[in-house]
Order: sequence, then structure tokens, then C-alpha cells
Amino acid sequence: MMRFSSMLVRNVRLCANANQMQVAAFSSKAPEMIKVEKVGEKQNVALVKLNRPKALNALCAQLMTELSDALQNLDTDKSVGAIVITGSERAFAAGADIKEMTNNEFASTFSGSFLSNWTAVTDVKKPVIAAVNGYALGGGNELAMMCDIIYAGEKARFGQPEINIGTIPGAGGTQRWARAAGKSFTMEVCLTGNQVSAQEAKDRGIVSKVFPVDQVVGEAVKLGEKIADQSPLIVQMAKEAVNKAYELTLQEGLHFERRLFHTTFATKDRKHHYIAVNFVDNSFGS
Repeated sequence: MMRFSSMLVRNVRLCANANQMQVAAFSSKAPEMIKVEKVGEKQNVALVKLNRPKALNALCAQLMTELSDALQNLDTDKSVGAIVITGSERAFAAGADIKEMTNNEFASTFSGSFLSNWTAVTDVKKPVIAAVNGYALGGGNELAMMCDIIYAGEKARFGQPEINIGTIPGAGGTQRWARAAGKSFTMEVCLTGNQVSAQEAKDRGIVSKVFPVDQVVGEAVKLGEKIADQSPLIVQMAKEAVNKAYELTLQEGLHFERRLFHTTFATKDRKHHYIAVNFVDNSFGS
């Protein structure tokens, strides 16, 4: 029994090390599965495009590592005030790359770092907007829901079809759907694999706005530009406060918000914006 346990631990470590080596190899190369450019009138919005068209932007280790690296770099780039993530008109991302998971075994999956770098979007301090066209299914839907705001094309389709291949969402699907759309609808989505239209996703609180297919990316960039014109420090505070609403009780959240509000009075940003607004309107309410 001890010998078997030792062999199991050794195999798990080997699998974990192999995965880390694979990630390191991807990190050292120029991105192949994403495209990054600065857009907008002031070039202060980063547009990150998932680029695996033949695979409908299926999320694989290489793509997610490249995305993670790009987001880390953009988060420290002072010329960027907001980030837009998009795919193609056919698919934002049609799910995780099933071929990569086919040979996964319980021990290595459970004990290793599988999917550990898939949540990089949630670590970004700057606002991240998902511009979704086509399919956003499985991991693709989870990636979109990790973003701060979702704009959808009118033909977009959302869903968690993992149940159809004998597994469940593994990157937040059961949790983020429930927090946005409630238990009953989340159960329906996760237990049937049914797809959800863009309009229904909006009605359920998953999506902020719906646009024609050829306008959604442009509208997301416009939103990013408007956000990027604000104080980066205050934007970061506001984002953090809203995100805390999902993790704290109401009283704890209100206390957290109030303390952040108090700290804005120590910033030059607040004083500058206060003077500018009063100079134009002489009132915040008009």
C-alpha cells in the first residue's frame, strides 16, 4: 500500500511538473493564438482577440497562457485604461479544448494545477470588457463572465454544455451564473446544457447590452474609451468595491465601500475632477 501511494505521488508530481514546463514553454514565445493591439482615438484601450478560428477559439493551455501573460502586461501598461477581449463573429470561444482533456486522470487533475491559470482575468485591476459574438460556451462562457462587463452581439449564444460530456463547469460556471441569474435558471443551464440567446442573457443579468453583430466590438471599445478617460485609481477602487458585493454581507460591503469613498478625499484625482465638474456645471446633479 505504501509503495502504491509513493508511486501515485510520484506520478502526480511528474504530471504537475510536465504541465508547468508546458506553460513555461508557451510563455517564452511570441503569442500565436491571440492578437493584441491598442485602439481608440487615444490608443488607450487594449483589444485582445482570441485567434484559433479553425477550433472556434477553443480554450487550450497555450491560448490561456498567452492570454494570461498579455493581461499581466496590459495591467501594468500605464497607457492602457481598459481592456476588451473578443473572438470572431462566429465564436467568442466555443469551450475548452476537449482534446487536451481526453487523457486527463483524476490524480493528476485533482492534485496538479489544471485550469489554475484560467482565472487570470479576475486578477486584472483594470476594467475588462467581453465583446461576445457567436458561441460563448463552457469555458468560453466562463471566460466572458470573469470579465467586468459583457457586451453581446444579437446572435451570441451562451451556455454550459459540460453535462453533455459527463462533467461539470470547472472555471466558475456554476458559481457566476447563480450569482447573476439565480439558482433556478442556473440549474436549468447547467443540468441541461441548453444554450441561452443574447437577449435572454441580458434579461437574466448576464449581459449588459446587446448590439448588431458588426457593432459589438466597436461599442465595447467606445465603452473602454469612456472608462479610460476617468481616473485610473478611482476606477480601480470602484471596480474593487463592486466585486466585493459578491463576497461580503451587505453590512460588510457597505463598510468597505464607505472606507474606499473616504480614501478618495486624500487623492489629487478627486480634487481635480471636483474642480473640473464644478467649473462646467456648478453642480454634480445637473
